[in-house]
Amino acid sequence: MYLPSGAGLQTRSRLISQFERSGNLRIDRLAAASLANELEINKNQTTKALARLGKTLSSITELPKVSPPSSFEATLRPYQLDGFRWLHFLSSHHLNGILADDMGLGKNVQTLAYLATLPRQDQDALPSLIVAPTSVIANWELEAERFTPSIKTLLLQGAGRSLLFSQIPDQHLVLTSYPLLHRDREVLLKQEWKTIILDEAQYIKNPKTNAAQVACQLKSEHRFCLSGTPMENHLGELWSLMRFTMPGYLGDENSFSTNFRRPIERHQDTGVQKILNRRVSPLLLRRTKDEVARDLPPKTELLHHISLSKKESDLYESVRAAMDKRVRDALAAKGIAKSQIIILDALLKLRQICCHPSLLKTESAKKVRTASKMTFLTEELLPGLVEEGRRILLFSQFTSVLKLIENNVQTKNIPHLKLTGQTKNRSALVKSFQTGKFPLFLISLKAGGTGLTLTAADTVVHYDPWWNPAAENQATDRAHRIGQTKPVFVHKLICQGSIEDHIFTLRKRKAKLVKSLLSKETSKLTIDSETLSQLFEPFP
Repeated sequence: MYLPSGAGLQTRSRLISQFERSGNLRIDRLAAASLANELEINKNQTTKALARLGKTLSSITELPKVSPPSSFEATLRPYQLDGFRWLHFLSSHHLNGILADDMGLGKNVQTLAYLATLPRQDQDALPSLIVAPTSVIANWELEAERFTPSIKTLLLQGAGRSLLFSQIPDQHLVLTSYPLLHRDREVLLKQEWKTIILDEAQYIKNPKTNAAQVACQLKSEHRFCLSGTPMENHLGELWSLMRFTMPGYLGDENSFSTNFRRPIERHQDTGVQKILNRRVSPLLLRRTKDEVARDLPPKTELLHHISLSKKESDLYESVRAAMDKRVRDALAAKGIAKSQIIILDALLKLRQICCHPSLLKTESAKKVRTASKMTFLTEELLPGLVEEGRRILLFSQFTSVLKLIENNVQTKNIPHLKLTGQTKNRSALVKSFQTGKFPLFLISLKAGGTGLTLTAADTVVHYDPWWNPAAENQATDRAHRIGQTKPVFVHKLICQGSIEDHIFTLRKRKAKLVKSLLSKETSKLTIDSETLSQLFEPFP
């Protein structure tokens, strides 16, 4: 049922041939379960367990109708209950996966409902671990206390956390952040975990980072990734997340690039794209707001194309020409791999001119007194929105830009708050905004683009839209999420004819790739013969 006869014979022939040639065999656990069941291999405990797994999965047609325990103090929406059951199904069959719901659909509460089902009475019960960005780890502690008060939770944070290491084995749940994975690696690697959850798992999208390497070395029975953006830039990021959850399932990095990434990204091979979708979809659950949260109010995007002044455009063109030559010379001399810093520096300078010429610390930039985008924002857009009674979140990737905006809105007597990576009292600022005391919240994209609930806002402004639409969408979802009752308007400020304008064209191609991967196939919850066939499909 779970392997078509043709595929089964091909798989068996290929694997036996490989074994005869080398005397050993390395395949992922799902393929091993399929083979053990098909060939009725039960010589030892390991092969018996694999055969049992293969037989069990072959007879399942739908998700078991399990419910969160009575100790879980929240009511799940229907799609959240399905997500909880999906997590429970995977873990009960020793499988792992990626919960990739849109931002704002409640991945945290679904995860806590699943963690509440884990046995905790046994003295030898293992603790579970949640790794999250520093900016949201405290929010996990608050939500665990709210929804699962019976779970003993330990937060590892700050300079004094080493005093808490001895308490780890006695906990039900331990919370830590990505930067601390490497610093506390000896302690974390020594501990065996029941379940490891990586929140905002795109933090390990680069497999070469310390966080990704330590995460993959941790010992656990179950592993899950939570991410509204499991792929932001290229398919290699998806591979990195799958390497953590299901090592070997997509092959090694080189074979994945050869078999999938290059054909799809370079040649737009739709046949290979379908094969990858079928391979990944059983272990990646994706629901969008449009599909499951139809009660959310509408979201409207408004693009503002701003013309640069004569002095600004002259400055832009002179810098562009100089940077173009510099980049071309670097590419000719070093190649693209060794020219990344020069390329990024060139892009940064052009972006700075679009945001405000004063950001570019050159003599020619100092002579340009106008800043068209800033003028449009602070003279036209913001005053009009405030006068209409709008509650506004304004995002920028640059803290220096936020400072300039702050200086301008102060002269307009617009009450405001500001949140950057240096902010200590995040929760107090959020509370002040949510209670309606301030109409404007200036937020650094990196520091406040995730982990905040700001449903009091009905307007979002992206001052400097850039290459990654996923990061912008995450920021927008601070307002457009469960709990929002008003229509949300999203304003994007783009300097016409500039690097910002050109990037929007390039974004369309990447958006198409993301949409293809996170398709309807990854929102399936029915466990049928077709889905199981996808699980056990041989690696190309």
